[in-house]
Amino acid sequence: MRIGIDVGGTNTDAVLLGYDDRVLAAAKSPTTPDITSGVTAAVRALDPPAESVTAVMIGTTHFLNALVEGARLTPVAAVRLGLPATAAVPPMADWPARQRAAVGGYGYLCHGGREFDGRPLSPLDPEELKRTAADIAARGLTSVAVSSVFSPVAETDERQAAEILRAELGEGVHFSLSHDLGRVGLLARENATIINASLRDLATVIVESLGKALAELSITAPFFLSQNDGTLMDVDFARTCPVATFASGPTNSMRGAALLSGVGDCAVIDVGGTTADIGMLTGGFPREAAGESEAAGIRVNFRIPDVLSLGIGGGSLVSRRGGTGPRSVGHLLTREALVFGGTRLTATDLAVAAGRADIGDSAHVAHLEPEFTERALERIAGRLAEGVDRMRTSAAALPVVAVGGGSVLMPEPLPGFADVRRPAHFGVANAVGAAIAQIGGEVDRVFRVPDGRRDSVLAEARDEALGRALDAGARPGSVRVVDIEEVPLAYLPGGATRIRVKAVGDLDLRRIGDITWCGAGATADA
Repeated sequence: MRIGIDVGGTNTDAVLLGYDDRVLAAAKSPTTPDITSGVTAAVRALDPPAESVTAVMIGTTHFLNALVEGARLTPVAAVRLGLPATAAVPPMADWPARQRAAVGGYGYLCHGGREFDGRPLSPLDPEELKRTAADIAARGLTSVAVSSVFSPVAETDERQAAEILRAELGEGVHFSLSHDLGRVGLLARENATIINASLRDLATVIVESLGKALAELSITAPFFLSQNDGTLMDVDFARTCPVATFASGPTNSMRGAALLSGVGDCAVIDVGGTTADIGMLTGGFPREAAGESEAAGIRVNFRIPDVLSLGIGGGSLVSRRGGTGPRSVGHLLTREALVFGGTRLTATDLAVAAGRADIGDSAHVAHLEPEFTERALERIAGRLAEGVDRMRTSAAALPVVAVGGGSVLMPEPLPGFADVRRPAHFGVANAVGAAIAQIGGEVDRVFRVPDGRRDSVLAEARDEALGRALDAGARPGSVRVVDIEEVPLAYLPGGATRIRVKAVGDLDLRRIGDITWCGAGATADA
């Protein structure tokens, strides 16, 4: 048996899955500030036989929330290897003021870096790095982010620079290297690395809290955290790469929707307490955002699903004119919504008044006029339908799967989409997605593709991705390639082509002790 847990901003959801991926039990509990008690309550409600639990998979939004709030972040020394180039735009130049202040804004430009084909851009200067280390030590910084031009192609400079800095700074200083985290594209990859470094201390707290919660339940099975792309990482790697969890919530919901509905190609609408996340499933996996994306207003380029978030949820406040969101009562829903004896009109109250949900006491919303209620719900449906239209890439008929506790707000059918499905256990799809997460292996780098050699180069990339998944702990025989992308770089000579191959497989629990986690959940750029 496996336990899947999703620690959201409002609720902590938990499910118990059998070996056939059948949901044996499901539970919800309010998310608590200490995390531990909320997780403990949700899992205890499942009443799992502790000795039969083979693994626990957990998704959490705590790291993204910390970045959005600009709170609980560790000051970072951002070291960029790229001089004499790259000096025009210093590290964190385009960051929002709150997040930049939270991480300190300490940037250092040093020599080093590579060309697209791995040739040195400029040699490393050990003395320059030692001077940099002295300044870092003088400022008392204990987390360092090292990025280098084209490090996904050649990581040597970042590793050597980290060794020199580590020798000068001594023990107790954490390093985040950009080739482990992002793709080709210096500034966005550097941003991801700085964010990751700023979350290292918080990651230790979160992981220890989760471990404590399971220990209180006498569950000794290994536990993992789910990542942005629907794959897993172990707790030790989670401490070093918390940024890889940023979009695990929407990813888990979409993966769970695919399993529960039996539909692998569809649109998924996950309506929670505060937002509605809309994404597209292809072959059972979320469509990934192309190129760069944003996290709290900061450009990044690590793997993240292509998701449209709307300010509509079960806790969204409803105005007198029937407008809904984006303001929400969030985790205070059970205290402030009318159906729970509160004084604020929320979207949940509309659903109860319209007979779409049986939550709280419907007598508290009996005074709402049916016309007002229906008009407000129609507006919600229209905004959700418009969101799906924005995300789709063709006019072909498209099934829509609705999940999340707030999906009771949606009508069946949705305007313009006749095939709307709300599967069993839709309210805990995110926890189901966490429980079925797999192991991934990815290659993303610039290859030389001589004339007539395209097939052999693609085969090389596929084999490398499959090997990475196996090394990461996937069960032999279960690994398959789920995505191939190739982009010719016309402005570079020699048939330069950026090739990305992603492979996934089922977790082999027998090999956990032998797994080597590297890169973003063992799917780092080569």
